[in-house]
Amino acid sequence: MGLQVKICGITKLDQAIAIQQSGATAIGFICVPKTPRYIEATNIRAITDQLSIDRVGVFLNASIDTIQETIAIANLNVVQLHGNESPAFCQEVRSLNVKLIKALRIRSQADLKCSVDYQSQVDVLLLDAYHPEQAGGTGLTIDWTMLKQFRPTCDWWLAGGLTPNNVTNALSLVTPDGIDLSSGLENAPGDKNLERVQSLFNQLKDYQNEG
Repeated sequence: MGLQVKICGITKLDQAIAIQQSGATAIGFICVPKTPRYIEATNIRAITDQLSIDRVGVFLNASIDTIQETIAIANLNVVQLHGNESPAFCQEVRSLNVKLIKALRIRSQADLKCSVDYQSQVDVLLLDAYHPEQAGGTGLTIDWTMLKQFRPTCDWWLAGGLTPNNVTNALSLVTPDGIDLSSGLENAPGDKNLERVQSLFNQLKDYQNEG
């Protein structure tokens, strides 16, 4: 299986379809009210009904009931948890018959050690950059060299400040199973720049051909 590519923070149907056609394997929707890329579940549904790739809802310390209801309304098949959810809570969400991604904000090797508790309870660990106030979409990058030896028992994806300009540098240092991009492909929060999206897939294609 090749590299998984998730484009997150989608709010527009035409952009979602174009991103799917470009080669993305997953599209992410922010289900966190009062955040700049938030989209209501019924509006997500209007987009997901047109998609044939993974449909990811991103939640932040939401209740299991809220998550379950949103999955049903928005037609999601993957849940991404971006808050302080415990491994036990992850297991509970996974029992809703969805694939589960748990995002961890990485500052140090100690943060990486915490990931061990989650590896058996999730399908994918997503490593994002740490920001004291914001949970994601910050444009900050992780120190990739820290992740060179990272080999969890589950799949892991790299996030945090990835752009078409730096993605191949990151992939030359670390070997994630997938990558997740949001702010690095935007004109403004929730509005993707499709030329940048195309540039990303061109870079990935060239990189994989060279590899």
